[in-house]
Amino acid sequence: MRFVTTTALLALTAMPALAEGWKDDYQIIRFGILSGENEQDRLMRNEPLRVYLEETLGVDVEIFTAGNYDGVIQAVAADQIEVARLGSSAYAAAYTETGGKVVPTLTSIAQDGSTGYYSIVVARCDSGIESLADARGKVLAFADPDSTSGYAVPYFNMITKEGFKPEEYFRSVVFGGSHEAGVTGVVNGTFDTAAIYQDNDSAGVYQRMEDKGMIDKGVVCKIWESPEITSGPWTFRQNLPEEMIEDVTAAIESFPKDDPEGYALYSSFTGDDPNPEVGFSRVDHDRYQWIVDMRAWIKDQRRSGS
Repeated sequence: MRFVTTTALLALTAMPALAEGWKDDYQIIRFGILSGENEQDRLMRNEPLRVYLEETLGVDVEIFTAGNYDGVIQAVAADQIEVARLGSSAYAAAYTETGGKVVPTLTSIAQDGSTGYYSIVVARCDSGIESLADARGKVLAFADPDSTSGYAVPYFNMITKEGFKPEEYFRSVVFGGSHEAGVTGVVNGTFDTAAIYQDNDSAGVYQRMEDKGMIDKGVVCKIWESPEITSGPWTFRQNLPEEMIEDVTAAIESFPKDDPEGYALYSSFTGDDPNPEVGFSRVDHDRYQWIVDMRAWIKDQRRSGS
């Protein structure tokens, strides 16, 4: 009887450790964020989410940043981070790089139910450039080779919809490194135009820079807009435990409701945005297959030199 009682006590003692499940192997979760803005602001905006995930999941949570998009993509592929918030094209790059061994789970959803945004090209309002036709022979800055709105979508549309190849149409095509760098280059006269993103005419990269006092209002104007792009997903490594992926996904999903103030900072909420982000919506890979196909098309274009 004493043996049975001792065994039962040992089993009860072991239960909390067994109940931890995936947390036994993943006591630290690292999530990556892309270089859409300067590192200080990236960390500041994502800190409320980091703290929330840490408290909700009961594990340490760290933010991973890199100087460019590829740094985050390679970190996912090398199993250096567990999850990353990627743009659509960066997700497609990670999908290709890992042979499909990534899992998208969530994307942002706006107040009107939309889950998309736009690539736009901007110029100085006083430059006389009001369209892509006016920008011919000028300098265009893309953001990053792995940026959806800052490169892949505008490049693809310029060739297939607008009827010209950027390298031949513009005097020079460069990569600014980030969306904010592109806007700054336009304001300073380093670039004539830059490809960036916006959610709508009240919320986007240059509008946020205006709100933060980084640039004066009324200096930058939109001269071109793409069709709608599906917002990029929170992306997990496929080799993680399924329970872990679901638990972290559910925690991110509950963040806007459980910490409205923190989510407002994370989502760059401003009171005058007519269609602010309000939370997250579940997605799967099928939502992004066209982006994977588009990137393959661009790669073929480069290889063929056409």
